[in-house]
Amino acid sequence: MIAELVSSALGLALYLNTLSADFCYDDSRAIKTNQDLLPETPWTHIFYNDFWGTLLTHSGSHKSYRPLCTLSFRLNYAIGGLNPWSYHLVNVLLHAAVTGLFTHFSKVLLGDGYWTFMAGLMFASHPIHTEAVAGIVGRADVGASLFFLLSLLCYIKHCSTRGYSARTWGWFLGTGLCAGCSMLWKEQGVTVLAVSAVYDVFVFHRLKMKQILPTIYKRKNLSLFLSISLLSLWGTSLLGARFYWMGNKPPSFSNSDNPAADSDSLLARMLTFFYLPTKNLWLLLCPDTLSFDWSMDAVPLLKTICDWRNLHTVAFYTGLLLLAYCGLKTPSIERECNGKAVTNGKQNANGHSCHSDVEYRNSEVKPSFASKVENGIKNSVSQKTQLPSTENIVVLSLSLLIIPFIPATNLFFYVGFVIAERVLYIPSMGFCLLITVGARALYVKVQKRFLKSLIFYATATLIVFYGLKTAIRNGDWQNEEMLYRSGIKVNPAKAWGNLGNVLKSQSKISEAESAYRNALYYRSNMADMLYNLGLLLQENSRFAEALHYYKLAIGSRPTLASAYLNTGIILMNQGKTEEARRTFLKCSEIPDENLKDPHAHKSSVTSCLYNLGKLYHEQGHYEEALSVYKEAIQKMPRQFAPQSLYNMMGEAYMRLSKLPEAEHWYMESLRSKTDHIPAHLTYGKLLALTGRKSEAEKFFLKAIELDPTKGNCYMHYGQFLLEEARLIEAAEMAKKAAELDSTEFDVVFNAAHMLRQASLNEAAEKYYDLAARLRPKYPAALMNLGAILHLNGRLQKAEANYLRALQLKPDDVITQSNLRKLWNIMEKQGLKTSKT
Repeated sequence: MIAELVSSALGLALYLNTLSADFCYDDSRAIKTNQDLLPETPWTHIFYNDFWGTLLTHSGSHKSYRPLCTLSFRLNYAIGGLNPWSYHLVNVLLHAAVTGLFTHFSKVLLGDGYWTFMAGLMFASHPIHTEAVAGIVGRADVGASLFFLLSLLCYIKHCSTRGYSARTWGWFLGTGLCAGCSMLWKEQGVTVLAVSAVYDVFVFHRLKMKQILPTIYKRKNLSLFLSISLLSLWGTSLLGARFYWMGNKPPSFSNSDNPAADSDSLLARMLTFFYLPTKNLWLLLCPDTLSFDWSMDAVPLLKTICDWRNLHTVAFYTGLLLLAYCGLKTPSIERECNGKAVTNGKQNANGHSCHSDVEYRNSEVKPSFASKVENGIKNSVSQKTQLPSTENIVVLSLSLLIIPFIPATNLFFYVGFVIAERVLYIPSMGFCLLITVGARALYVKVQKRFLKSLIFYATATLIVFYGLKTAIRNGDWQNEEMLYRSGIKVNPAKAWGNLGNVLKSQSKISEAESAYRNALYYRSNMADMLYNLGLLLQENSRFAEALHYYKLAIGSRPTLASAYLNTGIILMNQGKTEEARRTFLKCSEIPDENLKDPHAHKSSVTSCLYNLGKLYHEQGHYEEALSVYKEAIQKMPRQFAPQSLYNMMGEAYMRLSKLPEAEHWYMESLRSKTDHIPAHLTYGKLLALTGRKSEAEKFFLKAIELDPTKGNCYMHYGQFLLEEARLIEAAEMAKKAAELDSTEFDVVFNAAHMLRQASLNEAAEKYYDLAARLRPKYPAALMNLGAILHLNGRLQKAEANYLRALQLKPDDVITQSNLRKLWNIMEKQGLKTSKT
């Protein structure tokens, strides 16, 4: 028990520095924006959606069905909201538990000794686990590993009690239930059933390859045959149920996720897919260079036989076959037991006795038991099963290394990654066992004490270096900026692009732009990066450049709805209403089939329809606007905030004098967001129009209370007061509005109107002048400034503004009439006019 506790403690201690880490990379979509974690979402949705919150049967779903992991995230959310500390704590505790179970499993194979201790410490400290433990979404792999080991340990108990106890089928039931739970944490968990079969055949029964078929044919071991048959049946049932539940269709991924899968060259696909396991093994052997993402060109395709990396592939598979051959060949006489060499089942040095391999004759094979004297004390009831031989452990280690990795090899279906470090969490168990049993075999083989010490301390040193690397690598997962900077060497395009998003969120605009351009230097057709750069330029009023990058983004990915949305908004603000209308319409017609994030797509489509409705609204086409708003309501996803859409519905009905319908939608807007200020203002106007003045005033005052710094709120309240003939109060509201929103033309212009209506002409002149400076080419602003100057007796300035207004709008009748009246006054006073 000491080995298990110490190994777990090391696994816990090494990852304590992750408790202060933030959400990183995939954590955002799996946790921060996943609607399945919210208390208002029925928890049953977890069992119908994939890991990212998309319906499993949707064509764009990743088909990653991990409801138990998502359920654990939901429990985290219920307890601590979006505080990342609690999420990291659960990950670290799970890793410690898995480490303890793995050490216990190693003890079953290696016995009570320091080699078991070494295996547990190596697993606890291996740096390949950092993504799975430090990255919160890696919990899927850690949780699957926990139930993977529980299932395997249950099956070992089933084997040891088979034929001797009624509890044997209880252990088998535990095996099946834990295997199912492991699969519901992550897909590869189901592979534990195949590993259990390998344990039963090659470790417990110690069959060799040439003995398997005769054993089955001659029915020498019915209990073995029954157990393996049940394992196969249960595994087939689990896989069939999962495939049915995800809609009987495999997932589809983009070219950047797995470039080899999208290659037109069969040779390139084959060479690359054969090479990738070699690269994964190297990461286990020497985890010096790690990355949060290995997609795109992080591992260049092997396109020809002449690529020198093919030598690595040949060496890898040759070594694998040699290990498998050594493990499955006819056993030699000499064995080792717990680090001691033994011959013919008897130890050749002081210590415990061991048993030789079981011989198969013409009866069922059963584990050998014996009463024996250990350390001079007779134990007549001891029934200790012999420890497996080195060959047995090698076979089991290889199965642990290879079988759980098979789903990631693209053998049966293409996967959505090139290399994923967290996928190696379970296979690393086989790796740690393989290294440990190899070191133990060398230790037994050599005779000199110096060489024995060298082997032992070399293994211990490897564990120390692994632990140091893990502690350092955890630092990269502290926040997204550090994580993305650490990945620039491996995947510069993805790392620079994601780093640009982080820098933008920190308001480091020039650095963010540089990061986006660096990403596009390495991969020029990344639609997301082109879009992000366009968005950055748009937010900094560089509209022409933004439109250019949005166009490139759409060219790279014609289904990118958010690029259409922002293109339409820019065109609408530039007065290019027809182009904007066509852009919004095109966006609204894009289906969400085969899209990675259909929720985000639907949100962008809904926003496009909302802006199209606003465009019709501003043009006075209220019926068309209503039709578009209704379509937006039908298409909007669950996470879309509908308050602005509902409020605009109310506005359109109000313009059509359909007041009951308008009131309904204003109330819907307030129900969806009780502090939505525009709905308070528009509903207040409706209440005032229908004679409910006291109620209306409450809504205006509530809007001001919600945001006392928003000038628009004071302006609307001022207009209400003006209509109530409360002129002094209205004037105060107008001044307040113009002071707070002195750069907002509409607020300043309307404030000037209100002040003029309150007969405060001097104050009105000040704000008409400010409005004209805000929009120097807007005829109405110049005409109104001229009119107030006219009233205030500043006749020459009034004339200049009237003339500027007429230059912009020569056929404006009101301005022409006012100018003639002004000239009459000026001529009577003997003043020179432009006419003369």
